[in-house]
Amino acid sequence: MGLIEIRIPQTIAKTLKLPIDSPGRQQQRILKRLLKKSRYTEFGQTYHFDEILLHKDLTKIFQQRVPIFDYDKIYDEWWHRTLEGIPDVCWPGKIKYFALSSGTSGSASKYIPVTNDLMKGNRIVMIKQMFSLRNYENIPVKSISKGWLMLGGSTDLQKGPGYYAGDLSGITAKKVPFWFSPFYKPGKKIARTKDWHTKLGEVVEQAPNWDIGFVVGVPAWIQMIMELIIERYRLKNIHEMWPNLAFYVHGGVAFEPYKKGFEKLLGKPLTYIETYLASEGFIAYQDRQGIKGMKLNTNVHIFLEFVPFNSENFDQSGNIRENPKVLLVDEVEEGKDYAILLSTSAGAWRYLIGDTVRFTSKERSEIVITGRTKHFLSLVGEHLSVDNMNKAIELAGQDMNISIPEFTVAGVPLDSFFAHHWYIACDDVVDADQLRLSIDNHLKALNDDYAVERRSALKEIFLTVLPEKTFMEFMEMKGKLGGQHKFPRVMKGKMLEEWQHFIASVAL
Repeated sequence: MGLIEIRIPQTIAKTLKLPIDSPGRQQQRILKRLLKKSRYTEFGQTYHFDEILLHKDLTKIFQQRVPIFDYDKIYDEWWHRTLEGIPDVCWPGKIKYFALSSGTSGSASKYIPVTNDLMKGNRIVMIKQMFSLRNYENIPVKSISKGWLMLGGSTDLQKGPGYYAGDLSGITAKKVPFWFSPFYKPGKKIARTKDWHTKLGEVVEQAPNWDIGFVVGVPAWIQMIMELIIERYRLKNIHEMWPNLAFYVHGGVAFEPYKKGFEKLLGKPLTYIETYLASEGFIAYQDRQGIKGMKLNTNVHIFLEFVPFNSENFDQSGNIRENPKVLLVDEVEEGKDYAILLSTSAGAWRYLIGDTVRFTSKERSEIVITGRTKHFLSLVGEHLSVDNMNKAIELAGQDMNISIPEFTVAGVPLDSFFAHHWYIACDDVVDADQLRLSIDNHLKALNDDYAVERRSALKEIFLTVLPEKTFMEFMEMKGKLGGQHKFPRVMKGKMLEEWQHFIASVAL
C-alpha cells in the first residue's frame, strides 16, 4: 500500500508549532525526487547520485559535485547523445521530443529535451494556475468555460531520426489532454499549420464561430491576430466579435511596450496575467491580482538555484565565471538580480537558462524577469538591463502618446568612445529626436550607472524609427515568424550585422 503525503496548511502548522512547508523545504524534496528518479542514468552514475542521496545535506553535496552547465556545455557533453536516440543519458528513457529555442541571441536553434515527466509537471502547474483565477475579482466564471485561444507554434513538428522537434507551444498543443480539447482553439487542424501567415488567415476565417473567453500567446502575435480580425470584419474592437473575452495570459517578453497599442483594440478592459513558461519548464506564474511578481513553481518538478548577477559571478559578455556564488530560494534577497540555474525532470542539471530575475517578495517566492545574462548593454559600465529598457520605452511612449510595440538597441563605437543605437517600431507620427531625448532622460533616472557614463565614455544616443512591419519582415527572413519567437532587445555580433544589412536593403 502506497504512502499518502498529507500537506498541513501553514496557518495550522504555525498554531501547532509544526515545521512549516516552506519553499526551501519544498525544493529539497524536489531535488531528492529528481536525484532518485535519475540515479541510474549515465549522468546520475557519473556524478554519483546514489552517494549524494545518502547525505543529510544532499543539496550542498549536489552543488559541490555537479558542475554548472550552459547550453553548449551540456549539449556537447550529454544532450547530443539523447538527440542521437541513446536512452538513459540525463533522464530515464529515450527522449522523443525536443523544444527548439527561439535563438534570439543570434545562435542556431537549441534542442531542449522535453520528457513526459516534464510535460506532466507543466500540466500540474497549469492546473494550479487555473485554480488561482479565483483570486482575480474581474474574471467572470463564465469566461473560463468559454473557448481558449492559444496562438503558438505548429503541432506539425520536424521529424528527426527517432524524435520530433518544434516550439514548446506546438509540442504542448499536440499533446493536449482530451478534457481540454472542447475548449482549445484554434483546434488541432489549424494548429498543425506550419506557415504562419496561413495559420493567421485560418484563425481569422474561423473567428466568428468561436466564443473566446481568454487568449494565450506572445503579445506581438496576439495583437496582430486581433488587428486582422477587426480589419476583416470591420469591427470597432475585438469585443464586438468576442464579448466574453475577459483575460489574457502572456509571457516571453515584457508586456508594457505593447499595452498602449493592445488596448486600442478592446471594447472593455482585460485582466493581464503573466506566466514564465520556458522551453525548459513552467517556472512561475502570476497567481493574484494587483501585483507585478510571479509565484515560483517550487514544489512540482523543478529545482532552482540563483546566482547573483554581478561582476563577481559574470564577465562583461555575460558568461558565468568559475566557482560563482550560488544561493537557494530561501537565501536570496529582495531587489537584487539573479541568474537562474534549473535542474528539471527532463535531464537539465544546474542549467543556466540565461534569464535574470528579481525577487519582489521573498516570503511568497514572487519574482519579475529583468532580462537576459547576455541581453544587456555594458560597453563602458552602464549596466543597462532589459528591464531598464522596457521601462524607459513604456514611459517615453506615455510622454508622447505613441505606441512602441517593438524595439532593439545596439552598442556601437564612436571615434574613441561609444554610443547606443536604438531601433524603434512605431506606426504613429513621431518626432524621432524628441523620442531619443525622452528615452535617454528616463534611462538616466532609472539607472545611476547609465547616468554617470552618459557624462563620460557613452557619448551619444542614436535613434531610428521604423515601421512595425520591418521588424516582422526581419523575423520572417530569419525563419522566426510566429509561435514563441520574439525580437531580441539587444543586438550583438552576427545578428547585428544581419539587421543593419537588412535595414539598409529595405531603405533602398
